[in-house]
Amino acid sequence: MASRFSRFRFATAAVVSFSAGVLFASGMDWTKVVWAQGGTTPRSASVRGPMAPEGSSFADIAERVTPGVVAVNTTRTARPRPQARGRAPQGMEDFLEQFGPQQPQQQRGEGSGFIVTADGYIVTNNHVVADADQVSITLSDGRTFKAKVIGTDSTTDVAVVKIDAKGLPTLSIGNDENTRIGDWVLAVGNPLGLDFTVTAGIISAKGRGSEIQLPNSGNFTISDFIQTDAAINPGNSGGPLINLRGEVIGLNSAIASQTGYYSGYGFAIPITLVKAVTDDLIKEGRVRLPVMGVSVGRIDPEDAGINGLARVAGVKVAGFNPADGGPAKAAGIEVGDIIITVNGKPVDRVSSLQRVVRSRRVGDLVPVEVMRFGTKKSFKVKLVEAEAIGRLAVVTDVPAAKANPSAGKIGISIEAVPADVAERMKLAGRGVRVSDVAADGPARDKLAPGSDIVLEVLYPAPRRAVKSVGDLQGVLAGLKDGDYVSLLVRNMDPRVGERVVNIRVGG
Repeated sequence: MASRFSRFRFATAAVVSFSAGVLFASGMDWTKVVWAQGGTTPRSASVRGPMAPEGSSFADIAERVTPGVVAVNTTRTARPRPQARGRAPQGMEDFLEQFGPQQPQQQRGEGSGFIVTADGYIVTNNHVVADADQVSITLSDGRTFKAKVIGTDSTTDVAVVKIDAKGLPTLSIGNDENTRIGDWVLAVGNPLGLDFTVTAGIISAKGRGSEIQLPNSGNFTISDFIQTDAAINPGNSGGPLINLRGEVIGLNSAIASQTGYYSGYGFAIPITLVKAVTDDLIKEGRVRLPVMGVSVGRIDPEDAGINGLARVAGVKVAGFNPADGGPAKAAGIEVGDIIITVNGKPVDRVSSLQRVVRSRRVGDLVPVEVMRFGTKKSFKVKLVEAEAIGRLAVVTDVPAAKANPSAGKIGISIEAVPADVAERMKLAGRGVRVSDVAADGPARDKLAPGSDIVLEVLYPAPRRAVKSVGDLQGVLAGLKDGDYVSLLVRNMDPRVGERVVNIRVGG
């Protein structure tokens, strides 16, 4: 039962983390999940020539781009933890004084970055410079400058710093959307204190999203990574990922590893996203993050089947932000809809939705296409600023169902909601609680016994509230093998909230 408990995932979440751990390789705080950060003083230099043509050697590319890469060094003051105050026993004052608060300690961090303007604007990772008291930049010719942090964005892990210099070599910005899995790339940075190291590999995957669980991820965190097998180690954070034309296509950020060192998989933030954030930070000093006001999750085969989709691709609407409104709800989008395109671009997963929305501006009116139980519908949603509302996307793992016998065509047993629970959750007469889930039934890994409450039947039509055990039993009794049922479910844990569960009878 314990193993099944750990495997249970809500359909709106379906988040899979690497068992090895996704690591932000940080030179300051290496944990099972760390940043890619560390580096020392560079010494090599060369003159940047014209853009490298397709098929040029790694040596040519490295020679051209290295002058535009920098080492980032930071200093932070670690404050001692406050100790409980109390009256020392008589005669012990001098002895205990030596164990009192210690002096603040200086912590040093190291990372990488690359120059984007000749007058000293430099892009790096937010986690490299976040909370730093001092930031210094070392160029490939050995010169060192104090840097000012222009702006940071924790949702994309992008930061911009500025040094007082002119005539600096810059890197050309490419277009990651034109890259393909299997393309050669180079990672340039300062890993493990080794100045301006160049490593080569290929693009292993694109659009990595909910699979990558990063530390300190907030509600609006954008998860849309390029995966590469070019060696990335602590100190590479903030360095560029380069294509064979000598263009930056990504900002190196994280690694998948059990040890904190390179184990075959690294992750870079796509340059199109980096550029949009960088432009905002340079112009305004902050980022205005556009959102649709929906909580979303990846879809499963049942979601695709009930909506008549030939592929398991799209994003399922689980709720709205704020819960009682927001631009998506105002436009006519409903819980349970599967978003398939935004602004004319296909949406096959949460990361691609985030990418498209993030490429627009607050106030833009974007066309959105959804599938609603087999019918395609179109809406126009006015994007709003994230600060004005709640979460953009919810991806959460939750406890598993118990492997006990069950009843019903979808393999569940249900019961009336206890009066105290109904009052606390403000159900207003709606809902029945799932009391049991069959280990081998269609609802396995979709519903949690004892904590999930079925509020409504969304499909088969008409949509209706579930006010009693008989209401839901009546709907289920009319289903046959191969039919689908769509349920609006609320979990008793307020952190989980509402979601849509699609189940295939006999599945």
